[in-house]
Amino acid sequence: MTTTRRLFVILNGKSAPREDVRAAIGRVRDAGHEVLVRVTYEAGDVARFVSEALAADPLPDVIVAGGGDGTLNQVIAALVNAGAEPETCAVGVLPLGTANDFAAGLALPAGDPAAALMVCAQGEIRRIDAARINERVFINLASGGTVTQITREADPRAKQLLGGAAYLIAGASHIGRLTPSTARFSADGFSWEGEFLAMAIGNGRLAGGGVPLCPEARLDDGLLDLSLFPQPDADHVLGLLSRLLHETEAPVESYAKTARFSSLTVESEAELSLNLDGEPMSADTLHVEVLPGAVRFVTGSAPDGVLS
Repeated sequence: MTTTRRLFVILNGKSAPREDVRAAIGRVRDAGHEVLVRVTYEAGDVARFVSEALAADPLPDVIVAGGGDGTLNQVIAALVNAGAEPETCAVGVLPLGTANDFAAGLALPAGDPAAALMVCAQGEIRRIDAARINERVFINLASGGTVTQITREADPRAKQLLGGAAYLIAGASHIGRLTPSTARFSADGFSWEGEFLAMAIGNGRLAGGGVPLCPEARLDDGLLDLSLFPQPDADHVLGLLSRLLHETEAPVESYAKTARFSSLTVESEAELSLNLDGEPMSADTLHVEVLPGAVRFVTGSAPDGVLS
C-alpha cells in the first residue's frame, strides 16, 4: 500500500506564475497526495504561513519551501523560533532559486519541479542539524569576508554564463580595493587571530552557486565546519580566489585553516558582513552554535558522506 503525504507548500511569489510549478503540483495531487499552497507576497509571510501550518488539524506531513535558499532559510528559522519539535512535521524543498545550494548538496533535482516535489511526497525523511549565529538561524552555510563582497557584486548574467569565472572577473576588477577582515576565532581546541580573505561556517557544504567551501561538512553529525582563508599577499589573491571557486582540485585544508566545533565565538573591532543561506547580516561579535537534530528533512537519496 502506497503511503500518501499532506504537503503544505510555501511558494515564493516570484515562482507562482511558472507553468512547470503548477504542473508539478497537479502531478503530485494526481499521485494521491494532498497539496495545500500558500504564496508569499510581502515580508513576514513565510513565518505567518509556517504558523498556519503548525496550527492546522491535521498537521501537514511536510512543509515545503518553494523558492531559493533564502526561502528555505526563512521556513527553517520560523520552525526553530516557534519551538516546534522536529516530530511535528518535516521540511522539504522545491528548489526554484538561482543557486539552490542546499538542494544541490543533497543532489535534489533543481531543474525539474515535478521531480523535486515528488521527492517531498515520497522521499526518505532524516533528522538533521540546524545552526544559529547570535539570534539568526541557518540551515546550510554562513560565509563572510571579501569573497562575500565579490559574490554579491558579480554580474548575475555572467554567473549564469561563466560560473566560477564570473567571480574571478569580479575579484580582478576590485582587487585594488579589497580590504581583508580581521577577527579572533575561538572554539574548543581551536584559536586563530588575524586578517582573512574569507570564512565559511558550514552545516552544509556548498555556497555561492555550488562552491564547496566546507567540503567535509555533514548535516547530522552535531557539529559545524569552519573553513578560514587567511589573507595572502597581493600577488596571490587571485590564486586563492581561483582555489575558493574550485578551479583547482587541491583540498581545502591545503590553503585554509579548518576546524569542527559545536560552538564558536568570532570577535572583531569592525562589523563583519555575513551571508546566511543567501540572507545578509552583520555584527562585530558572532556567537555560533549548532542545533543538533533540530529539523526532520526530506533528504531523498543523499550523496555519500553528506549524512552519517
